[in-house]
Amino acid sequence: MNWSIVFFVIMMLLLLRILRLRIRANSTRSESFKRLPPKDQLAVLKECLLNNPSEANLKNLAEFSERTSIKIDVESYRPFLKSQLEIFGRKDAIAEDNELYAKECEWMDKITPIEFEEAESFRQANETQKYIERTLEGIARLYSDEAILETLAKIAPDYPHASELTESYKQLMQARDESGADDKSLEALRKQKNAWEEDLLNVKLVDSRKLAEPSPLRS
Repeated sequence: MNWSIVFFVIMMLLLLRILRLRIRANSTRSESFKRLPPKDQLAVLKECLLNNPSEANLKNLAEFSERTSIKIDVESYRPFLKSQLEIFGRKDAIAEDNELYAKECEWMDKITPIEFEEAESFRQANETQKYIERTLEGIARLYSDEAILETLAKIAPDYPHASELTESYKQLMQARDESGADDKSLEALRKQKNAWEEDLLNVKLVDSRKLAEPSPLRS
């Protein structure tokens, strides 16, 4: 089963809960949204645009970029908006939308989660636990399989449990690709995804002596 269909159904359930908690009246201009830390604002804006591609959501992201001086090439997203309109109503719209969604995920991952910047600061300060925690939080805000697996591989020398997370994520990928579209299958997949994310964010520092200092920065 294609990733975008499964991901969309699961993420919509999760995002509705997050957005209700964080953005009352479902508005990125609300006071509750403005009180969020920049890293959370960015995450919410990316989620909104990914799940509801529109000029309004793209504009919100552009305004955030200007306000925070975080460079985001919002204009490069416009072709996606155009493509969404072009494929609407076609017989092969689902297949084309799947490909488009995958490209949109890759675009989103080019906007580096702010957690990674914080993680690097902790790495340079030799604060290993905080470095690992922030990196894992950043991974939780990635979308594409490639970006998730690549970042897990980078942190593995400092965090051995990343290898187990990689294997369990690959199992999740297989389950996702083989999943049916019925409610029971989607619910089982949602639970598996939630379990993986819970394991991801449950930092396991078994032997602090092995994690005394982060490894040198890898490209």
